[in-house]
Amino acid sequence: MNIVLLRENDWINANTVKLTDHRARHLITVLKVVANQTLRVGLINGDRGLGTVTQVSGEGVELEVALSDAPLHRHPTQLVLALPRPKMLRRVFRSVAEFGVAELHLIHSYRVEKSYWQTPHLNEDKVEMALTQGLERSGDTVLPRVIQHKRFKPFMEDVLPAISAETTLLIAHPGNSAPFEADTQRPTTLLIGPEGGFIDFEVNLAEAVGAQKVSLGARILSVDTAVCAALSRELS
Repeated sequence: MNIVLLRENDWINANTVKLTDHRARHLITVLKVVANQTLRVGLINGDRGLGTVTQVSGEGVELEVALSDAPLHRHPTQLVLALPRPKMLRRVFRSVAEFGVAELHLIHSYRVEKSYWQTPHLNEDKVEMALTQGLERSGDTVLPRVIQHKRFKPFMEDVLPAISAETTLLIAHPGNSAPFEADTQRPTTLLIGPEGGFIDFEVNLAEAVGAQKVSLGARILSVDTAVCAALSRELS
């Protein structure tokens, strides 16, 4: 935990928060905090700052908080991802939060099994938990928006043109595609397919709304690895 994330209901007065849940247990048993120790803190979807431990007891931890720093900058990539296998979802959510992606659009495609949409990992509380873990690792405070689209064609024809209008629209596709290079002048909307990739019909539909094919390299990558590879290139 590289930042203690706070919620509005943690405040007991104008400057003091009291933690009594898993955060308090982590501070007491793992970090072994003591009075007057200073920690990095931040309000979820708000500013960051410092918290000074004022009390440690069996009831929890109290911190005097001053939030003076803005959230970290957002990643320049808006990610559109074919829904991966459920066992990968937590890793993907954590990585997206760590990289500071503002929006993640999960879409259906031909090679996505319909049963994937029934996974508990897509429940709102599970999604927020995984995203929060990513924020805690990276020292950020802003939760990415995760939007689910269960119908491929309507998303491609009606939603994608609107959300990518002010960005460079790319679709990761193996083969003779041009190497993926970050665009330093404009934000990017990047589509990444499922295991096995998008089928030709899906690629053609993306190209019809202006997407350019790019390659992440000669190796075939798992979905969670492809997400990290793409997002790290935008920061290099």
